[in-house]
Amino acid sequence: MAVAAADQAVEDALIPLSALQHHLFCPRQCALIHVEGLWAEDAATAEGRILHERADSGQRETRPGVRIARSLAIRSLTLGVAGRADVVEFHGRPPRPFPVEYKRGKPKSHRADEVQLCAQAICLEDMCGVDVPEGALFYGVTRRRLPVTFDAELRALTTRVAEEARANIAALRTPPPVRTPACARCSLFDLCQPDRLEKSPKVARWLAAQLAD
Repeated sequence: MAVAAADQAVEDALIPLSALQHHLFCPRQCALIHVEGLWAEDAATAEGRILHERADSGQRETRPGVRIARSLAIRSLTLGVAGRADVVEFHGRPPRPFPVEYKRGKPKSHRADEVQLCAQAICLEDMCGVDVPEGALFYGVTRRRLPVTFDAELRALTTRVAEEARANIAALRTPPPVRTPACARCSLFDLCQPDRLEKSPKVARWLAAQLAD
């Protein structure tokens, strides 16, 4: 019974796999979504949702030498995450998983998309017991796959981001806003209010000035 209770506690502590991408992009955005339960859709998120519709269908497909699973439920107790992979191709015999994540837009300067894909690979390794050395990101603008190798550096980054995201969500902690150029492209901009909340309120600034005198 104690083991079963411990197992259930581990399951309950799993965070959404998507939280890793949100956290690396912006820890506050991650907390607004996964701690406070806030969400707002804009043209970009709507476009992304449409792009995912076929992948989210759960439809399976078989081609010569490859079996394709869509919207596959995955998890990793190692990372403490659970979610769904857009597309997983199983190549060869014995079958080796090859995750493919669909993204709107084009390749980005930060590594949030790569971290999300690497987390999927680690989930598949935990579940299937085989190495998953590479996968691909498919971007809506370029309409082509970008190969991603899950090397030691990316795996270390993914593990660190997972630990940080889990800690923030478990603590129910929402970091204060830090205004960056990326804020203007965030669908949660109006809910986050970085321009207003990043600066100390007038009363707090007045008290700070009095204490400094």
